[in-house]
Amino acid sequence: MPHALHARLPKNFVLEERLERYGSVIELKPENLRGRWAESCAPLGAAPFSEMRLDLGCGKGAFAVEAARREPDVLFVAMDSEPICVAYAAQRVFESGLPNVVVVPSTGMRVREFFSPGELSVIHLNFPTPFPRKRDAGKRMACMERLMDFREVLAPSGEVRLRTDSQPLFDFMLTQVPLAGYELLWESRDARSERPNDPASEYERRLGAQGARVLALTAKPGPVPERVEQTAELSLAAYLPHDLETLQGLAYAPHGMEATVENLRNRAAREGRQNASTI
Repeated sequence: MPHALHARLPKNFVLEERLERYGSVIELKPENLRGRWAESCAPLGAAPFSEMRLDLGCGKGAFAVEAARREPDVLFVAMDSEPICVAYAAQRVFESGLPNVVVVPSTGMRVREFFSPGELSVIHLNFPTPFPRKRDAGKRMACMERLMDFREVLAPSGEVRLRTDSQPLFDFMLTQVPLAGYELLWESRDARSERPNDPASEYERRLGAQGARVLALTAKPGPVPERVEQTAELSLAAYLPHDLETLQGLAYAPHGMEATVENLRNRAAREGRQNASTI
């Protein structure tokens, strides 16, 4: 999730107490369920869940809970590495009473440890942290390396679904899909307008109120590439418009890239003035 949207702690919030209070919906040893999530998480006496989906970077859990409410036969694993988000997501799941959501405190770097081949039908990446700098690119969940990890745990017809407010991250991801041998099934630069009934995360609601449009894509694994090699530009600044007119016209700067946008605007303005003075 975007760093700028880290949960604000209310007064008297005690993280350890929250995690203990809602511990019944938190799975602390997900590696022990590898290959048997659907039956192990099913209510006592009920049939195994028909399929399983991962909400990677679940934030406060709004998306996972709403999606689970709509599809009671699907098991949703809501995963986040931020302890505060885990506490909030667990509270939301616990209070919902839904039996088909479990919260996992961990990172997407470990999906192969937690899930067996073909165990997941969908991996949701809802507003993942963009990590715009080149040196931090390896931390992105939306990248070729993670897509290669995901193909090891996705079912043959499985999908990766990305939603983001970040145009640079979205355009970067479009370069990563073919590099990882995925087929692009759908893309949109205004997904909320195209699919208004899709569940929304709390970040989508908050960013939408700030003027953000949701960029989204769905991709599925195709044949494994003969050679997996990163050839795309890793700095997300490279995916921003660089001409002054377009930069000045940007009504919304993606979270985490506000300073970069402002620097590019200033640089373009300086270059424009310099060019004008030489004419």
